Amino acid sequence: MCGICGKIDFDRRGINEDLFKKMCQSFSCRGQDDHGTFISPPVGLGHRRLSIIGLSRMGRQPMSNEDETIWLVLNGEIYNFIEVRQKLKTKGYTMKSRTDTETIIHLYEEEGIDCLKHLNGMFAFALWDGPRQKLWLVRDRLGIKPLNYYWDGRKLVFGSEIKAILCDPEVTREIDYEALDLYLTLNYIPAPWTIFKNIRKLMLGSYLVVEKGEIYLENYWYIPASIKDSDTIPATETSDQEIQGTKKHLYTLLQDAVSRRLISDVPLGAFLSDGIDSSIIVALMARNSARPVKTFSIGFKGLPSFEETKYARGRLPSSTRPNTMSLSFTTGTSWKRHGLGNP
Repeated sequence: MCGICGKIDFDRRGINEDLFKKMCQSFSCRGQDDHGTFISPPVGLGHRRLSIIGLSRMGRQPMSNEDETIWLVLNGEIYNFIEVRQKLKTKGYTMKSRTDTETIIHLYEEEGIDCLKHLNGMFAFALWDGPRQKLWLVRDRLGIKPLNYYWDGRKLVFGSEIKAILCDPEVTREIDYEALDLYLTLNYIPAPWTIFKNIRKLMLGSYLVVEKGEIYLENYWYIPASIKDSDTIPATETSDQEIQGTKKHLYTLLQDAVSRRLISDVPLGAFLSDGIDSSIIVALMARNSARPVKTFSIGFKGLPSFEETKYARGRLPSSTRPNTMSLSFTTGTSWKRHGLGNP
């Protein structure tokens, strides 16, 4: 988890180092490893880094291309960056770091906004194209990574968390009563609303472009609303052979998805409940990992219906020797950490 923030102001006011320090500090918990800013009116970018891939300072953000005309801040991870990176190298691009961030920059240089079709991952990023004076905000297909923005017609302020946006004294703090009504009805505020007027969540599978004093939003991916809208789901009855083929295909997809997420320069872990979904993920992690997998479970003392630790422990293969750590809190919450080897 990292944090990103930024501002573009066509009146060229309020773009200063102090503001971006405050914005980055507001979500310092999102990245303790490093922080950085890029300021070049009318735009400024900020970043808090949690190092996962490319741990050296060469992976510091905001990151630019060689001539510093394009700058990027990224929260998230591109799972297929190694394949994309190799293709870019064959086209003559030089990589100064081992990061997925730099891969996005060069892919944008190669294909512009169309580069999104090549990205497999969870991400929210902001890219400043200096020559075109264009700011581009993007959120991943399923909206895993958050991205909020404020727009008043002359300036846009954005951040991974709303409190970063509120660091700007020029941002108004007015309650959005429509959002409040949605919260009282649904117990949450759906996108694109937030509790504040003029602050919105960028929708999943969408991007926002700020250019020539105007903004426009575009949806680049969506889930088909029905079977007839999709050309990948058969509408007829299936035979046993087709069902077996579908099951094999599903297994291949799951294994590929899990193995891609194991690319990391730091230790990885998984949340393990008593459910089949987390159990499948942990089993595939163990199968595809050269090291024992760390798993974490949560339990509530005195609330049997929410106590999952004993079931999670039962998911551990008998051939492993669990390394368990328990932490108890005054709230009655306990955490279990298990060491899981290859089955």
